[in-house]
Amino acid sequence: MVSEKWVSAILLLQLCYTGCGFCEKILVWPCDMSHWLNLKIILEKLTERGHEVTVLVPSQNFIIDHNKPSSLNFEVMPASQDRETAENVLNEFLDLSVNVMPSLSPWQSAKKLQEFFLQISGNLKLQCESVVYNQSVMKKLQEANYNVMIIDPVMPCGELIAEFLRVPFVYTLRLSLGSTMEKYCGKLPVPPSYVPVAMAGLIDKMTFLERVKNLILSIFFDFWLQQYDTQLWDQFYSEALGRPTTLCETMGKAEIWLIRTYWDFEFPRPYLPNFEFVGGLHCKPAKPLPKEMEEFVQSSGEDGIVVFSLGSMVKNLTEEKANLIASALAQIPQKVLWRYKGKNPVTLGANTQLYDWLPQNDLLGHPKAKAFITHGGTNGIYEAIYHGVPMVGVPMFADQPDNIAHMKAKGAAVEVNINTMTSADLLNALRTVINEPSYKENAMKLSRIHHDQPVKPLDRAVFWIEFVMRHKGAKHLRPAAHDLTWFQYHSLDVIGFLLACVATAVFLVTKCCLFSCQKFGKTGKKKKRE
Repeated sequence: MVSEKWVSAILLLQLCYTGCGFCEKILVWPCDMSHWLNLKIILEKLTERGHEVTVLVPSQNFIIDHNKPSSLNFEVMPASQDRETAENVLNEFLDLSVNVMPSLSPWQSAKKLQEFFLQISGNLKLQCESVVYNQSVMKKLQEANYNVMIIDPVMPCGELIAEFLRVPFVYTLRLSLGSTMEKYCGKLPVPPSYVPVAMAGLIDKMTFLERVKNLILSIFFDFWLQQYDTQLWDQFYSEALGRPTTLCETMGKAEIWLIRTYWDFEFPRPYLPNFEFVGGLHCKPAKPLPKEMEEFVQSSGEDGIVVFSLGSMVKNLTEEKANLIASALAQIPQKVLWRYKGKNPVTLGANTQLYDWLPQNDLLGHPKAKAFITHGGTNGIYEAIYHGVPMVGVPMFADQPDNIAHMKAKGAAVEVNINTMTSADLLNALRTVINEPSYKENAMKLSRIHHDQPVKPLDRAVFWIEFVMRHKGAKHLRPAAHDLTWFQYHSLDVIGFLLACVATAVFLVTKCCLFSCQKFGKTGKKKKRE
């Protein structure tokens, strides 16, 4: 009789070979906070399909818990800074984002964000050095014979490790600062006439003055603003690899770019074959709420509920701002569930409950959900799209103004400025999205578009990662633009050659005409004398 142990082993092997047809090794270079929440969904799906997934993480993290039992393997590296320093850096970033950047112009805001990234470049480089210059770690990684790397490019270094290990790599990201990463490293076409520059808060249908602004911002981002200290990283990558290279050149070797949006969110624009859309891959049907929360939701009656969250990072609203918000919420008939960790506002109404954490997806999927107040993070917006809930946007930094601009253009959101808003502004915005049917109708339209896909976003992401493993890359999807210099890409050498030909032709024609005129003049004078 076959023992239970052997039966389990046979079932496990069968699961592996029927699930994906092959089981491979995957190495991951992640980014913490909300980026990890999105990436983790992909990794867990890959482990379900029988793949072995190892995540490279520093010993100090905010959300990535490498001590918790998991289907993922964690390779822990020494942290480049202690917990206290890391928290100070995060708090500085949050203070900058919440209290400084909302009052600045797009280019000033982008400049502030750049200054912050330049400030932490040294720490990021130290973290990278702790891996690539650690012989025991690199030897262990090389001996593991990984088949692919999955990288969040917000944190440089992953592509350098992939280069050392000689494994193909896949990026997972949302559009970056100024779109310079996708534009120059991914060679993505970005016509400024109708593709809005990141952080400008513009849409694809621009007025003449908006196109002027978009072009100026595009030039500003291209020549005066860099997301990273490129000189530092270019030099480091060249020294580490022992040959001249750049950060962008190395990033350009990505086989597939998994973009965390879709056409329910994006404006139509040109993309390349190795760019794939997987927006909303983390979304899923709502589960039942905890008993006490469900009772509070049901007590709302026909008025329904409003879900309010500014994401996992924003915790430091000023008392004045919190009281202003609470005062507005107290004036609506809906019950409000607000994720908030600060001091209880004195203006808090009886209809509002504060929570340290909210099951956001389950609340947005509840039949009584009427509106979602959001900072404009991509994860939260996609949960609202998935469930067809209209939004009130309170964007603060990075891609949030753009995200809310997209939702406004599609008629599914109203925006309020967190820096200048009054209680009346927030109240009017809430009443608008709740009481005007068009906002709910447009949100439901986006939801139907999102659900009407031939392949689910998560399955699409997993397919392309496995595709890269099966074929050891996807070079047939990589545009030849990567092999051209900037002047070849813009055909400046061809234009120069054609101009030289035209100039030569004009010169020769002019010379011939002058010669003919001179000859004709001499002949005419000779005949006249005769």
